[in-house]
Amino acid sequence: MAGLKGGAPLVAYEGEAPGADHTMVSGRWFGARGEAVAPTRFLATAGVRLGDTVTLSEQGRTVRLRIVGEVFDLGSQGMTLRTGMDSVADLGSRYLPSNFSVRLASGTDAGRYVADLNAALKPLGAEAEAAGPGKSSVIRAMQALIAMLTLMLVAVACLGVLNTVVLDTRDRVRDLGVFKALGMTPRQTIVQVLTSVGAIGLAAGAVGVPLGVALHGWVMPEMGRAVGTTIPPVDVDVYGPVLVGALALAGVLIAVAGALLPAGWAARTRTAQALRAE
Repeated sequence: MAGLKGGAPLVAYEGEAPGADHTMVSGRWFGARGEAVAPTRFLATAGVRLGDTVTLSEQGRTVRLRIVGEVFDLGSQGMTLRTGMDSVADLGSRYLPSNFSVRLASGTDAGRYVADLNAALKPLGAEAEAAGPGKSSVIRAMQALIAMLTLMLVAVACLGVLNTVVLDTRDRVRDLGVFKALGMTPRQTIVQVLTSVGAIGLAAGAVGVPLGVALHGWVMPEMGRAVGTTIPPVDVDVYGPVLVGALALAGVLIAVAGALLPAGWAARTRTAQALRAE
């Protein structure tokens, strides 16, 4: 490529280009002869923007492609240029397909289809695999790590609530004794302890969740820029109103879970023992 030292990988599609399989950062997927898409690092390294034209050459022949979209692509160090096969036909080289994409009809058993296809491809030294979300071992490992860290944070938060409520309940044991003497039942005692903690959990969720979402909206783009790419907005704006509300209510659940043991202890404490407590 003119102006780019060492060239860049080129992926050319023949037939129906699977543009839906790639997330666009900006612009659109190529749809006509002479159009191409490129990732963020390619655009930055080549010094081009959407709408600019790049010149590709091979064996003395050249073609010109107009960049119409910025695609989220980390393969080949984010330097892969993607276009249609007809757009680079003038280069004169005979390119042979290295991968075939098959879109199955609705209702087709993907597992059985792949098994039958592999039986036919094995003598040719080729292999078929089903593409789908979560198939990558890296993605599965990251999801497992996130789940483990989330459970650890929830456990630590519950222990913190437990410690605080135990101390607060012991300080208020005489007040609980007075309430019991006035007729408060064990169930009402539990409700009183859990309600006081739940209100704090609700306030913490209402404050903490918006701050966490704001931090996420700042950190994710910065992480992308650190590796020379742009995180698509669709992968950053993942917190809808329903999810934000559920996360805020999670503060109440954590507070209640951590306060259950001391609430039960307060309910079982005898009135006379509570009134004699210092």
